[in-house]
Amino acid sequence: MSDAEVIIYTDGACKGNPGPGGYAAVLRKGEHERVITGWDGETTNNRMELLAVISALEALKRPCSVAVFSDSKYVLDGITRWIKGWQKRNWKKVKNVDLWKRLLEAVEGHSIDWNWVRGHSGDPGNERADKLASEAAEIQGHPYE
Repeated sequence: MSDAEVIIYTDGACKGNPGPGGYAAVLRKGEHERVITGWDGETTNNRMELLAVISALEALKRPCSVAVFSDSKYVLDGITRWIKGWQKRNWKKVKNVDLWKRLLEAVEGHSIDWNWVRGHSGDPGNERADKLASEAAEIQGHPYE
C-alpha cells in the first residue's frame, strides 16, 4: 500500500449543501487504528472534507511520514496546487480561509504523500470513512429521532 508510518483515510458528508454535515478520519499505524468523527449543524461538504484531514493531522503527536487518502479533489488540489497562489494573493476570493490556514499549520513537520481515491469505488478505507462521515452528518441532521 504505502511505506508511510501513518495511513489516513478521510471523508466529509453533508445532508444538503449547505446543511448538517459530518466528517471522519481513520488513522492506521501498524496494527493500531484510531477513528475521529465530528459534525456541524450548518456547513458545506467542502468544509467537512477539510475538517476530516485537519482533525487527523492534528491528532498526530509528533512529526510523521503520512499517506493521506481522500476522495476530495478540492482538498488535494487546494493543498498541493492552489495554496501557494492563494497565499501570494493574500487569500483574496478564497472560501474556507480559516480552514486552509489551519490545514497549513497541521501539515507542518510531517512528510505527507497526498493521494486521491475515487469515492464509492470499493476502496475499504474510503468506504469506511464515507460511512462514518455520513453517519455523523445524519445524527447531526436528526439528533433526537
